[in-house]
Amino acid sequence: MSLVELIARADTRGLAGSGLACFDRCVPLLGGDDEVLRPLWASLAGDAGDGPDWATGLAQVRERLAGPDAEGEDEAVFLARRMLAAVPAECSGAGVRAWADACSVVSLRVHRLLDPAADAATEAAARREGGTEGGTEGGTGGTDGLSPLVAAELRRQVTVLEVLAGHGPAGLRRAMEVSTEGRRVLRAVVSRRARGRG
Repeated sequence: MSLVELIARADTRGLAGSGLACFDRCVPLLGGDDEVLRPLWASLAGDAGDGPDWATGLAQVRERLAGPDAEGEDEAVFLARRMLAAVPAECSGAGVRAWADACSVVSLRVHRLLDPAADAATEAAARREGGTEGGTEGGTGGTDGLSPLVAAELRRQVTVLEVLAGHGPAGLRRAMEVSTEGRRVLRAVVSRRARGRG
């Protein structure tokens, strides 16, 4: 199935986990550490993440990632802040689906902006509708022609949705592992970019 189809078929936990994982990988742009989203991940281990735990965790995350006025920020940082601002207050309903879908597109955009090998003419978001055969563990379905950073992000998004669809709450650990790997890659990219500008 394509990434778009996986999102369309995902349940509430899968959608919340997918959106959260996309944002998690972009956290280095906002100066967040590896534990900043832990309250939201923990809330998904309960009853589909619904209830006060999600809302309380979201308030904590927003406080910790609060930054200066977005005016003057580069596009990648601005997009990451927009992902955070759009997190739904309740982990249920159409709001979570819309957020998860938007996070998928925005995260691919962020990775394209940060990848020096990216072709400006390549629209990564369009690849979300391509096949994802073999995508779970290192497959390259639907990633031909994409830059390495963007292709890896597309595969991670597919993996997270597949493990959550196939394993429910038990898939959260694997989803977090995939997200942690991607976050460390992006942190290294952000660090190199900062040194280059310095």
